[in-house]
Amino acid sequence: MRLRFAPSPTGYLHVGGARTALYNWLLARRSGGSFILRIEDTDLSRSTEEAIEAIMADLRWLGLEWDEGPGAGGEHWPYRQTGRYALYQDAARRLLRQGDAYRCFCSPEELRERREKALREGGNPMYDRRCRAIPEEEARRMEGEGRPYALRFRVPEEGETMVRDLIRGEVVFRNREIEDFVLLRNDGTPTYNLAVVVDDIDMRITHVVRGDDHLPNTPKQLLIYRALSKEPPAFAHLPMIVGTDGKPLSKRHGDVAVGYYREAGFLPEAMVNFLALLGWSLDDSTTIMDRGTLVANFSLDRVSSKPAVWDTDKLYWMNAQYIMALDDRELAEAVKPFLVREGLMADDDPRGMEKLRLAAPLIRERIKVLADAVPLLAFLFREVETEEDSRDFLEGEENRAVLREAGKRLLELENFHSKNIESTLRAMVEEMGLKPRRAFQPIRVAVTGSKVSPPLFESMELLGREKCLQRIARALEAGRDAAVS
Repeated sequence: MRLRFAPSPTGYLHVGGARTALYNWLLARRSGGSFILRIEDTDLSRSTEEAIEAIMADLRWLGLEWDEGPGAGGEHWPYRQTGRYALYQDAARRLLRQGDAYRCFCSPEELRERREKALREGGNPMYDRRCRAIPEEEARRMEGEGRPYALRFRVPEEGETMVRDLIRGEVVFRNREIEDFVLLRNDGTPTYNLAVVVDDIDMRITHVVRGDDHLPNTPKQLLIYRALSKEPPAFAHLPMIVGTDGKPLSKRHGDVAVGYYREAGFLPEAMVNFLALLGWSLDDSTTIMDRGTLVANFSLDRVSSKPAVWDTDKLYWMNAQYIMALDDRELAEAVKPFLVREGLMADDDPRGMEKLRLAAPLIRERIKVLADAVPLLAFLFREVETEEDSRDFLEGEENRAVLREAGKRLLELENFHSKNIESTLRAMVEEMGLKPRRAFQPIRVAVTGSKVSPPLFESMELLGREKCLQRIARALEAGRDAAVS
């Protein structure tokens, strides 16, 4: 099998596009075939180099490396449509010679006016095929005069075009309802339907797996294959992705860019697992599947034709499962870039990495995404500023008494280990006649700056006696200043 993912670089990689890329990649890997990346950049006004780089970065993050394409090479170079114009123009000229295409001299303004008029009058806004009736000799004369023209495909006026879809079965389109679509614009640039067919023929694509929004294009492409005397690939159109409200997934449901999930701290393994289940399932119960399981079991016959629901809560849950499966060193490595991004540690910081490794067990079950680790661990890497909603725990005589006594006992503690810290502070709280949950909060706020932190005693051990005592002393001073003011 030879499969391709062909994004248009006019923006970010949408999660729907990522699912399409994943399904193509899984089929290629399972069959021992090839996964091809092709950049469809003929929209010159909107395509950017930055978008191309971002799309490739997101695919690499997901682990969807391509066998042919930009950066990978291949015998069908170039893998960007702007470098393949000669192929499209050759195919268009052939279709014109055969009588399967004709010159359309209607200007964009004329076409727009006719469409608007048809809509106002409740008619069909399709192209009215008026240039189709121009005799060939007359069309050549008009071309010779320098009249601009587009090249349109001559769709049969009778009969049907059937799409045999591997997911949806047979879908029939009546030819008279298919517009005489444009192949080449009047500036000579190709349209999507011509370029994609020429590229898929040249690159020997065996299966086209894409979103169902492309289904209306498929009969047009089949007509081009037929006119070029080429066997079409097999087609499979994936179900739409919708939000929990049943409407097509869009920004109103939250972020839909793959880059957002990467920056937020989702693990690529979790993202791949989640994307795979948007329309496909192994069975009725298996949810967590590693990449090897997906490759070994993925097939189109288990892809549903019904819309797939994007459930953000399920994605967060799944990511948390993958985080919990990481060992301490793996979790530390995964969290590090987020601390580096916030300036909490350097990229090359062996002491910081060791601290992260020791902190990993404290946060593993407390975070859903890697970025959640930053506020939980910041106190280990910088001096703390007490959060606004936590300052009350440093004020009042009872809180200050807890901090004073805690400082005294921690100073005298022989072995600054979490178990010793815990037993010492619990004994202190009992002697003072206080409830542990209430009494430990001033200490937590003093040493971490927040009333929410990883387990207190283990955190204090990681922070060290000296810093704990310094922060308790600073908290006492802050509380005294607040009382004076």
